[in-house]
Amino acid sequence: MRDIRFVGIDPSLTSTGIVILDESGNVAEQLSIKAGKEDDPLRFMKLTEKVKKHLNPSTDKVIIEGFSFGSKGSGVSKMYGIGWTLRIMLEEDVFAWTEATPSAVKKFGSNKGNAKKEDLVLPVYKKWGFESSVNDITDAYIMARIAYSMYNHDGLLEYEKDVLRKIKKI
Repeated sequence: MRDIRFVGIDPSLTSTGIVILDESGNVAEQLSIKAGKEDDPLRFMKLTEKVKKHLNPSTDKVIIEGFSFGSKGSGVSKMYGIGWTLRIMLEEDVFAWTEATPSAVKKFGSNKGNAKKEDLVLPVYKKWGFESSVNDITDAYIMARIAYSMYNHDGLLEYEKDVLRKIKKI
């Protein structure tokens, strides 16, 4: 498992959270990449290029948050555009990746699949000692933890194991 990195990506309309854990589960990098002002789909492509600069297909195991199919409003189509553009990049560059549904991410982080984003901060801090004032980074951290836990099962709680059973191994 040497040199493997575990990556969580949380795409959103305004910024994309990325957290990278090293092979020991320590935070190697955390950032929020802002979307530009270009017209779509150029904005999606430029955001994807910015994300790609932080990744390495030969070492990274990536979890990206799945689509929120229950969402409504004018931003939904843009979220699909961003999400699919990122997935195309992951496929083209042959990353080991999979997705976790929003409810799986919430459950892994808090044991509540319907937790609000702001309700994840305290459970994540208590469980792993990680905190961020940016929701996208907190979600990305949980996804990086999911990726890490797929290869490191020590100390997992039953609800965490349940989430892992439902996610395809990367």
